[in-house]
Amino acid sequence: MSATSTRPERALLGALVFVVGASSLGVEIAAARLLAPYFGASTVVWANTIGVVLVALSVGYWFGGRYADRHPHLRGLCLMVLGAAVLIALVPFAARPFLGFSVDAFDTVSVGGFAGSLFGVLVLVAVPVTLLGAAAPWAVRLAVGEMASSGEVVGRLYAISTAGSLLGTMLSALLLIPLLGTQRTFLVFSLALALVAMVGVGARAFLVPACLFAGLALPVGTIKGDADGRVLYEAETAHQYARVIERGDGARVLELNEGQAVHSLYRPGSYLTDDYWDGHLVLYAAAGPQPPGRVAILGNAGGTVARSLGHFFPATEVDAVEIDPELTELGRRYLDLHNPRMRVFAEDARPWLERSDGGYDEIMVDAYRQPYIPFYLATREFFELTRDRLAPGGLVIVNVGHPEGARELERVLGRTMAAAFPRVLRYPIEDTNTLLVAGEGMFSAARLRASIGALPAALRSEGVRAAAALEPRLPGGEVYTDDHAPVEWLVDSSLLEYANE
Repeated sequence: MSATSTRPERALLGALVFVVGASSLGVEIAAARLLAPYFGASTVVWANTIGVVLVALSVGYWFGGRYADRHPHLRGLCLMVLGAAVLIALVPFAARPFLGFSVDAFDTVSVGGFAGSLFGVLVLVAVPVTLLGAAAPWAVRLAVGEMASSGEVVGRLYAISTAGSLLGTMLSALLLIPLLGTQRTFLVFSLALALVAMVGVGARAFLVPACLFAGLALPVGTIKGDADGRVLYEAETAHQYARVIERGDGARVLELNEGQAVHSLYRPGSYLTDDYWDGHLVLYAAAGPQPPGRVAILGNAGGTVARSLGHFFPATEVDAVEIDPELTELGRRYLDLHNPRMRVFAEDARPWLERSDGGYDEIMVDAYRQPYIPFYLATREFFELTRDRLAPGGLVIVNVGHPEGARELERVLGRTMAAAFPRVLRYPIEDTNTLLVAGEGMFSAARLRASIGALPAALRSEGVRAAAALEPRLPGGEVYTDDHAPVEWLVDSSLLEYANE
């Protein structure tokens, strides 16, 4: 194409760079969601995804510039985009067997989610994204030709590409993934690429977009295999991957993302779990026998604790905060979640707490996504906020999940809480869970022991156990702040240390 190029050809180039820009960013977001059921959705996984996409685009820019000078033909550019469309369509179908194998392989060599997710995104999307990157300089070469107004042409094409990237980001995150799922999001972008590229290749290329369109009708099937029981439900919500599994004994669990931790548990015929959730029900008594009047749960998930509070303490008002509203619906549908005195807030925990009026006798923090935790829920400023939202004598209870024997995360959280509260105790309730308790009033293991008789009968054995184990926080640790809270680095270090033992 040269200065004599026709208006339809220039329009096709504009359409190509627009769709390529949209698909590049859309595939990046969809790839991160593809990895989430296997490696989680932490900032580490996002960093790997963004890093691989940027490297692939850079290689594509270099390759596209060189190849465009040797083959300055529109048909060649469109054939390359068509090939990228086919590869993008194959990604979600190859992902499940490949990522399942990748998880097993990387677990064997104990290198953790960082290397696993990096390898996964590299194999799955690096090549098609490289081809998309090559499209932009190739299109610029064709559009500029020998024209004197090359700066204007280049600027226009890059503006069109950036507008496409913006649209692709918003479409995938806000519309396609929530409504259609990850598999069909890949197919939608591949179909858009194929439809535009077909114009420059010819009618014989019609078979490619036709097949891709037919692919949209394929059932998604199971997203992730290897369930320890019968899968009752699985889907991608607007925030994450979620599934409900019924185990052989009838218990039901809610798993999120990589499934390394159970986020809610329901045992038929019981309001107890024989797990760390039960500790939340008795630790209030460390401050005295009076049951809490108001409780805030930050990270309600499927409502395990909220359900139990409604049964054992029917007069207690519960404000349950869960950023993903679909988890609350799963709790009601599969986990027997009902509490007439519970109010549910589908919001992020810290902004919600900032706006709340406070006055809580207990604030329970269980919003951490294994194995990582949102940094802004692990800082001095956050715990100062929880302190300000407590009623006099109130307690903050934080669930700290960690690899067995790894204590560094608990040390840091305990030290950070101590920067906001005069007293912090720990209850090592499970090998992989510790409940940290903080407050400004008087609370202790002795007070909990003295209050056991006032507990509901079903909770007294847990009260005895908690009173025997409640002790001062671990010494040491660094105070994390909103400015400096390297939680991902800390957790990765703990995982590597645990893997090497």
